[in-house]
Amino acid sequence: MTAVDGVSFEVERGEIVGIVGESGSGKTMTALSILRLVPEPGRITNGRILFEEQDVVQMTDEEIREFRGNDVAMIFQDPMTSLNPVLRIGFQVEEAMAAHRRFSRRQAMERVVPLLQRVRIPAAAQRVRDYPHQFSGGMRQRAMIAMGVSNQPSLLIADEPTTALDVTVQASIIELTRELSRELRASVILITHNMALIASLCQRVIVMYAGRIVEQGPTRAIFKNPQHPYTWSLLRSMPRIDEQTHEKLISIKGLPPDLGKLPAGCKFHPRCRFRIDRCLTEEPTLDEVDPGQLARCWVLMKNVADPEAAR
Repeated sequence: MTAVDGVSFEVERGEIVGIVGESGSGKTMTALSILRLVPEPGRITNGRILFEEQDVVQMTDEEIREFRGNDVAMIFQDPMTSLNPVLRIGFQVEEAMAAHRRFSRRQAMERVVPLLQRVRIPAAAQRVRDYPHQFSGGMRQRAMIAMGVSNQPSLLIADEPTTALDVTVQASIIELTRELSRELRASVILITHNMALIASLCQRVIVMYAGRIVEQGPTRAIFKNPQHPYTWSLLRSMPRIDEQTHEKLISIKGLPPDLGKLPAGCKFHPRCRFRIDRCLTEEPTLDEVDPGQLARCWVLMKNVADPEAAR
């Protein structure tokens, strides 16, 4: 079974790129592959992952340990399971720096409180001695961000960083991510199923379905003129306050396919209201449909006369 197939994209220095799709679309597995953290028995069978002209796939064990945390850091989805419940928050942030030897132990200790202050943890000098269970969900996520940026990485991968947080805390986490990206000139890959987060933070968006990229391009262009029916459906299932007309939201019927039993042709065709006969037998390639915008589709939304009328 192939969890991620033929995924190829670039992230420029300082750019924020979003990867969006339903659960099981391959978003997290793509991110784990970048750090060579694919859980066994999974493995990377072919392809290259280039970071500043170095192939991560070919790195030795020592090189990959140096690479993780120093060059690329990851903020995982659930901070409660990522943080050690029996160690103080300050020690865990300090350990993230000391383990990668970018700072001495003394320098790491001195940086802990300023880092927690920078991610807006109140009374950081006192809270540094707290345990994870004494932090709220939003504060735990901020602590994870502090650990992620502690070694000043060039790329920060955030896997569903706002899951289970209320809307106001989500907004503050997103704004914090944007600010840190600017300050560090760090690139960010944001993994989410929330199109609203993509719209508010990302310059480019990658839409994944069944382990494949089905559309990618500038966020503004894709939100204005989505070309793949899956992207169009995702956007039409989301309420928008900037629309003058109150149109009925559209749900995507059915469920994502079993990756071990993928359908022939376009993998989205069993759920697509715009499919044609060709979709059932031939899988489309990812081609440029507008300047800078790519889509994997035989139909394309710009060729559909009345999308709302299709059934």
